[in-house]
Amino acid sequence: MGNHNVDWHAFGDLKDAAGQGNYGAVIRRVRQILGLGQREFADRCGLSQAALSRLENRGGRGGYDMDILARVATAAGLPHDLVGLAHPTGGEGPVLRRDLLTAAAAAAVPLLPGATPHHTPDEPGILRQVTSAYRRLDATTPSRDLAEAAHPHLRLIQTLTARTTDPAHHQRMSAAASEAASFTAWLAWDTADHGSARHWYGTAITTAQHTGNELLTAYQLGSLASFDAETGHPHTALRRIEGARRQFTGPLPPLAAAWLASIEALAHAAGQDHAACDRALTACARHTGRIPQADPAAWPWIFTFDERKLSACRLACAARLPHSPRIRITDHDLTTAVTGGHDKQRALITLNAATTHLTRDRDPEAAFALATRALHAGLRLSSGRVADRARIFRRTAGRHGTAGGYADEFDTLLHTAYL
Repeated sequence: MGNHNVDWHAFGDLKDAAGQGNYGAVIRRVRQILGLGQREFADRCGLSQAALSRLENRGGRGGYDMDILARVATAAGLPHDLVGLAHPTGGEGPVLRRDLLTAAAAAAVPLLPGATPHHTPDEPGILRQVTSAYRRLDATTPSRDLAEAAHPHLRLIQTLTARTTDPAHHQRMSAAASEAASFTAWLAWDTADHGSARHWYGTAITTAQHTGNELLTAYQLGSLASFDAETGHPHTALRRIEGARRQFTGPLPPLAAAWLASIEALAHAAGQDHAACDRALTACARHTGRIPQADPAAWPWIFTFDERKLSACRLACAARLPHSPRIRITDHDLTTAVTGGHDKQRALITLNAATTHLTRDRDPEAAFALATRALHAGLRLSSGRVADRARIFRRTAGRHGTAGGYADEFDTLLHTAYL
């Protein structure tokens, strides 16, 4: 369906709607220019008619699902900048860095001497692109290095948000600020600065509540719940998960339900509640099966929740309940969970898989081989989360750790780690 010969920028009404952040109007106008009805256009974009109708009627209110915007733009041959997205790239090399610097420079224009004090309508989109770019860099960059750039970025968004007087623009800027604060919290967590992580997650939640976006607020509450579950506060995590669910006035989208159920399962595992963990894992699997047939949830940044995530969740729970008869880890879980994701995520999952090799297979040599590989990756990226998980693995291994081979190498790495 792509119409790459159309000069979409020649349509003044498209440019005006894009400049106002009204991407729903942009898409509706594109469909009209192409002479297609909603159903036909939705089919060609891989959406349901209901999802396309909601998208077209959203106007400039709240956040958009960037995955859906990109899907529609690609299908129609529409330049991505007309729906507030950076042009897609195939990797994270010079193109990503160029786009990142360009977006950051554009966002900083209102602060330059002599610049107009009025906001540009695309400020939130530009700032979210920068946050998204930092998230992609997180796959290959130590969190300490990223934090040096992320903190000024967050302060810039907070400054611009405070200067905003237009209520609609303030909501969109608050959404951008919430996402940046949440990412800053993640970086603090990964550098083992738990006090700062909790502070920034709290900021992300408070700012999200100013947007009127129930999905965003629920996501930030769930993110803090995940942090609580993994840092020894399972009961607090469970309360936050219930708070996240209460944000929804209607049924939870399957993606949201699956993700929150996965955090609930982890919290129950951390609290050593075998039966409740099993119930949450069962619910997570049920919701995961519903995701392909549902409209995508407009999370603040796009991720998937699929069989791989479900397997990773099972491994994480099994690592915390190593002798539970209720959590059955299959070979499929082990092979599926460690595929995909970026290096830090794979390292964490691999350490959970190593625990399974200890407790299920009684194979300490294979377990320490996996754990050593994961710890090497974690140290290369200075990940405090990986180091903490490695210490938990070592405590679980206990007497299984025999002298020589990978066990000695693992212990040396863990002993000399400086994060």
